[in-house]
Amino acid sequence: MPSTTVTVGSSIGLHARPAALIAEAATAAGVPVTLSLVGGEPVDANSALMIMTLGATQGTEVVVASDDQAALDKIAELVAADLDA
Repeated sequence: MPSTTVTVGSSIGLHARPAALIAEAATAAGVPVTLSLVGGEPVDANSALMIMTLGATQGTEVVVASDDQAALDKIAELVAADLDA
């Protein structure tokens, strides 16, 4: 599955608000998308709760994976953005 590594941009990490926005976008994409810490187990990006279990703080590298390039790009963009602003 194609993937890209991005750095978490949200000032306090992937907590409830950023996780919910990412999960909403992943669900809207309609294709499987996963997130994982580098070297870690992937979680379903459709679930805000699963995203929050990563414990990713600002500056953490996260691997975004999907067979759909548009979905991969969109979710990677959201992970890298400061969604707290």
